[in-house]
Amino acid sequence: MSHRLALTGLLLVAMPLAHAHDGHAHGQQHDHAAHAAQDPAAHAAHAAQALAAAVADSRRAPANVARDGWRHPQQTLEFFGVVPHHTVLEVTPGGGWYTEILAPLLAEHGQYIAAMVDPASLPEGRGREYQQRSLEGFKALVAGDAARFAKVKVNTFAPAAPVFAAPASVDVVLTFRNVHNWRSNGQEAGYFKGFFDALKPGGVLGVVEHRAKADVPADDKSGYVGVDQVVALATAAGFVLDASSEINANPADSKDHTDGVWMLPPGNRHPAADAAKYQAIGESDRMTLRFIKPAG
Repeated sequence: MSHRLALTGLLLVAMPLAHAHDGHAHGQQHDHAAHAAQDPAAHAAHAAQALAAAVADSRRAPANVARDGWRHPQQTLEFFGVVPHHTVLEVTPGGGWYTEILAPLLAEHGQYIAAMVDPASLPEGRGREYQQRSLEGFKALVAGDAARFAKVKVNTFAPAAPVFAAPASVDVVLTFRNVHNWRSNGQEAGYFKGFFDALKPGGVLGVVEHRAKADVPADDKSGYVGVDQVVALATAAGFVLDASSEINANPADSKDHTDGVWMLPPGNRHPAADAAKYQAIGESDRMTLRFIKPAG
């Protein structure tokens, strides 16, 4: 959110700094990139079909599929330009909601990397224990279905000075609803610098985050963040804002909930008597931003 993990029948590597490909996989990626340049229309159609198939995969957890109407995975990943030959790094993937889509999509020609907090990098206490449970839970998810997740790599990092992957080795970095956590810990600048370092020139940083009405103070506990604040963080790290989208917007979200965004689904931290009210609102209003690491 470094150790080599030996899991029977499963290739799963966890280390602070990992190369995204072996030589064979790198060659596959290069071949697919060359074919894309030769026939971009056919490549785009194939990529869209592959993504649609990954989203429609019957092996996805029913509880995850039920959230598609709020998270719009196909439109979101298309907006971020994810295609099957990419190396994609997802930061702190939680329970693997996007892992179920991205890992199979990238399995044959690309690479999915999950970047997770190294519990050993944190002081003893609840924070370390939480990250240990998160890491173990994700490892269990991956180990439990080698058919889908055999190529998944797990890179662990220290939040105080995050290194997510080898320099300039990743095509796309994705983060979903995490920026507010980094801000609350005063670590947001380091994360964005780490993203910039990991991406290839011309690579994409895709950010989805709970959208505040305006800028919020550093000690804000609502879970929402201002769009300008996220753009400023990315720009300071060297990124250029390429585009924004309303794919994940929800105008029904008033953003003034007494206990923050977690009162909405799926957190549902509200009195039982208010269940219908919050179900009617749905999940939070979210910004969807695409940044580019300049090629020059």
